[in-house]
Amino acid sequence: MDMRFKHLILPLALAACAEGDPENNPVCGISAMAGASMALEQFATPGKILSQLPLGVEGVVPARVVGFGTARALAAPGPDGAILGYEGEGFPATPGFALALVEDSLDTFMGVLIYDLEPPQSIPQLGTVSSSTTTVPLFGLRVMWSAVSSERCPMFAAPDTGTAETEH
Repeated sequence: MDMRFKHLILPLALAACAEGDPENNPVCGISAMAGASMALEQFATPGKILSQLPLGVEGVVPARVVGFGTARALAAPGPDGAILGYEGEGFPATPGFALALVEDSLDTFMGVLIYDLEPPQSIPQLGTVSSSTTTVPLFGLRVMWSAVSSERCPMFAAPDTGTAETEH
């Protein structure tokens, strides 16, 4: 086989994977995992941890468990912060925690990312996220959005805002 042909196979395969639904292709899956990892790195940067949630964390919001696609979460204010009900797949048993991600430059709420890791210590808890069986703490983090999401492979797809249960 010609050596030039071998060098074309991987880029063509990656381009083919990147077509279609970004929630359902390997390239965007890898991108989402990298973005989730980059978000965690922001804990070490001064001024990135939120002490309160921004506007926009109410009603139907996009949420995803790391390694799964975007689902919807229903958000409402509660006595101890925001209360979110997650309606998707892969919700972690304990340990676990959730991050409300806020785009740094515009202070805009983007969505909730849920991890199956030990929660960070000594930062303000801003609420909780629950599935039908488990509840995890919710924290807030400012991120440079272009470092965790891209136009071609967005971190969150638009959630279904209808009241009927979504297909899984």
